Amino acid sequence: MSEENKLSKEDQDRVDNYLESGFNSVERKPFRPWRLVAVIWVVVAALGYISWFIGKQAGYL
Repeated sequence: MSEENKLSKEDQDRVDNYLESGFNSVERKPFRPWRLVAVIWVVVAALGYISWFIGKQAGYL
């Protein structure tokens, strides 16, 4: 990889100004991994129950 800048000084200044302006920046809530784990667990449990119920109705279980 070359050490040269790929943008001119003026273009780099414009890019830096745009990135610092905060345009399209969104305040987000903090990530909650345990909530994600709980939601995934509920979905997997519900799908498991549905598949068990279908298997029971079809006579496989």
